[in-house]
Amino acid sequence: MTKISHFANDARRAMAENGFEPEFSLAVREQVQFLSESGARDIAEGSIRDLRSIEWSSIDNRTSRDLDQVEWAEALPNGDLRILVGIADVDAYVKKGSPIDHHAEQNTVTVYTEGHIFPMLPEELSTDLTSLNEGEDRLAVIADMAVKANGDVPESTFYRAWVRNHVKLSYEEVAEWLDGDKSSDDIMRFPWVAEQIRLQNEAAARLHKYRIAKGALEFESIESKVVLNGDDISGLESQRPNRARKLIENFMVAANVEMAEFLESHRWASLRRVVRLPDRWDGIRRVAEERGYSLPSEPDRLALAAFLEERRSKDPESFPDLSLSIVKLIGSGEYVVERVGEDAGGHFGLAVNDYAHSTAPNRRFTDLVIQRLVKALLQGQEPPYSNEDLDAIAFHCNDRERAARKVERKMRKVIAATVMRKHVGESFDAIVTGVTASGTFARILRPPVDGRVERGEHGLDVGERVKVRLVSTDPRRGFIDFEAIRPH
Repeated sequence: MTKISHFANDARRAMAENGFEPEFSLAVREQVQFLSESGARDIAEGSIRDLRSIEWSSIDNRTSRDLDQVEWAEALPNGDLRILVGIADVDAYVKKGSPIDHHAEQNTVTVYTEGHIFPMLPEELSTDLTSLNEGEDRLAVIADMAVKANGDVPESTFYRAWVRNHVKLSYEEVAEWLDGDKSSDDIMRFPWVAEQIRLQNEAAARLHKYRIAKGALEFESIESKVVLNGDDISGLESQRPNRARKLIENFMVAANVEMAEFLESHRWASLRRVVRLPDRWDGIRRVAEERGYSLPSEPDRLALAAFLEERRSKDPESFPDLSLSIVKLIGSGEYVVERVGEDAGGHFGLAVNDYAHSTAPNRRFTDLVIQRLVKALLQGQEPPYSNEDLDAIAFHCNDRERAARKVERKMRKVIAATVMRKHVGESFDAIVTGVTASGTFARILRPPVDGRVERGEHGLDVGERVKVRLVSTDPRRGFIDFEAIRPH
C-alpha cells in the first residue's frame, strides 16, 4: 500500500517546475524568529477595540490550522440580524516590503496538494500567530454588517479589534447539527453555541435568498478526497458540499462585497475578483438544449440561474455533473484593478458588481493587499499601493493562480493514477472538461478523476457527457489516459 508521505518530494518538484519557491529563505526564518519574540508591530492602543468577550466561533475543515475567520451574530430589535466577521490581521505581523512579504508576493497563494501543503506564510504565523486559533487572543479586522429580512446589507462598518475564538467547529459537525442528526461535543461544550449556529444560519439564509433573487448561480461540485488509513492511501472518495459550507460561503461573499464597496465609497483603487460574461455561451446553450431547455441567444444570468434551479429540482443526482459542465464553459475568474471612476466588471456567477477577495489573508496575497488598503484608510493614511503597483500584483497573482492549479491538478493526478491503476480496462461516465491545442481532457464522475482522452477524442466539446475506458496510468508522471467509447 502506498503512503501519502511518499508524494511530498513529487509535490516539491512540481512547485519548483511551476516557478514557486517551495521553501522559506534564511531571511524569512530570521524574521519569523524576531516576530515570535517581539509580537505584532502596529498595536495602537485606543484604536483597537476589545471584543474578546463576544461569543466568537469558527467553522472550517476539520484538519484546518490556518484559520482566517471567526463569526458572531445577534438579532436586533428591528428584525435585522447583525453579523460580525473577524478576519485575521495578518498585516500586523507581515509588514509590506519585509522578507516574509516578499515570499508571499512571489508565491501569492498557499498551495494545497494531497502530498504536502506549501503555505504562503511560514507556519509559525499562518497556523499560530496570525491564525484565529481556539482559546487565543488575536488581532482581527472586523466586518460589521446588518442583514435585513430580505437579505440586503444596506450598511456596514470596519474596524480593528482583539478577538478570541472560543470554539473551533468543523463543517461536518455543524452540517449534522443543522440537518438534525446529532450534536457534537464541541457544540454541546458551551450553552450558547447552538443558538449562535441557528442565528448564523438564519443570516446566511437571508443573504443567500437575496443573491438568488439577483440571479446568483448555484453550483454543486464533487471533488475527490484521498482516503487514508494512517499514512497509507486506501482509495478515493467524493466530497460533496453541505449546509455549513454554504453558511460560511454566504458570510464570506457578503464581507468581500462590503469590503470592496467600502474602498470604492472612499474613492480608493483596489483589486477586484471578476468573472466576465461567458465566452462559451453557445456551449452552455447546447448543454441546456440536451436537457430540453432553451436559453436566450445572448448571455442571460437570470435565465441560466432558472435553468440550473430546475435541473437541481428535477435531477439532483446528476446536478453536480451539470454544474461541472457549466463552470467549465463559464471560465475562470481573474484579478483586475478597479481605478477611481472606472468599472472593472462584476462577478457573473455571484451576481455582484463589486467583489474583492479579502477574507483569507493567511492564504492569499490579494487578501493581504486589500487588508492593507482598508487599514490604511481606517488610520487616515495614504494608500500603500499605487495603481501601477496594483496592476503588477493583479497580473502576477493571475499567473500564480494558474500555476497553483497546475501543481494541485498534477498532484491529484499522480495520486489518482496510483489508485486507479487497478481499474485499467474499466469504463466510466465522464464529462469533457477541456479541448485545447495540447489535447482533450475529461473527468470521470465516480470517483472524480481527471485525465486525457487519447483515443476517440475528435469532435468532443467542453461540457459534453461521454463514456470512457481507462486505457493506462503512469503514477510517476501523473498521466491518466482514456479512450472515448462511441455508440455503434
